[in-house]
Amino acid sequence: MKTSPFNLSAFQPSRLALPAFRYHPPHMYPTLIKIGSFEITTFGLMMFLAFLTAGWVLTRQFRRYGLSDDLASSMVMAAAIGGIVGAKVYYAILFHDIKLLLDRAGLVWYGGLIGGFLACSWLIWRNKADYFTAADATAPALAVGYALGRIGCFLVGDDYGRPTTSWVGIAFPKGSPPTTAEELRRFGVAVDPSVAPYEILRVHPTQLYESAAALLMFAILVWISRRPHPRGRAFGAFLLLMGVERFLVEIVRAKDDRFLGPFTIAQLISVLIFIVGTFLVMRRDRVVAPQGT
Repeated sequence: MKTSPFNLSAFQPSRLALPAFRYHPPHMYPTLIKIGSFEITTFGLMMFLAFLTAGWVLTRQFRRYGLSDDLASSMVMAAAIGGIVGAKVYYAILFHDIKLLLDRAGLVWYGGLIGGFLACSWLIWRNKADYFTAADATAPALAVGYALGRIGCFLVGDDYGRPTTSWVGIAFPKGSPPTTAEELRRFGVAVDPSVAPYEILRVHPTQLYESAAALLMFAILVWISRRPHPRGRAFGAFLLLMGVERFLVEIVRAKDDRFLGPFTIAQLISVLIFIVGTFLVMRRDRVVAPQGT
């Protein structure tokens, strides 16, 4: 029997020297600048950029719809004040603790949306502007503001999702709170009991999912607003798309407010705004034709 001139044993899988893969979690930068007790967080910076960008988009949209720049500026201020108050009130109600109104944390998106909606609605009524025309002009600004705000959540490691072994998973060792097995269990997430409480786990970066979805929504809403459409359709499309997006992302969110069986309070609100949005998209009304590009 002849001996093969090739040493096949060198090609056996057990002999292959593969480089060891080690996951390195990304660096989080929750604090941008700190001087003594004064600090600027990356979340605060992104919130500022969100309002700044949304205000610029809103002003351009108001001009297209024949509305005044002064009203646009006032709308940004009303949205900021009403949004922050609404977000804090929602957070305090959710956890049944009025002291949370003064806590730095706890800016809940849907609470901010409701608070900003009420404040802006009052301002539109006070200025006797056409309500649905102003609402249509506001829709793209809401989407782009939401996209930037969620990036702020990502930078501080907040509002993340459930554990995942997928390549998209990201660990937040210095998140708010960190993505340890213990913290995830506190959210009601089913983590393998054999995993140590202090172990850092990779989770779905739901903040980035939402930011990407919001940018897509922004593009769709700009496309709608540049064409003749019935009053209320652009704003209705925003509500419809937001309802779908938030309902789906809540499925993989790490949440402790699943008071409706497997569903969260945010999913209930998502269903409600989806219904309202569908009604506004399908209703027949006077057609508006925004000017410019």
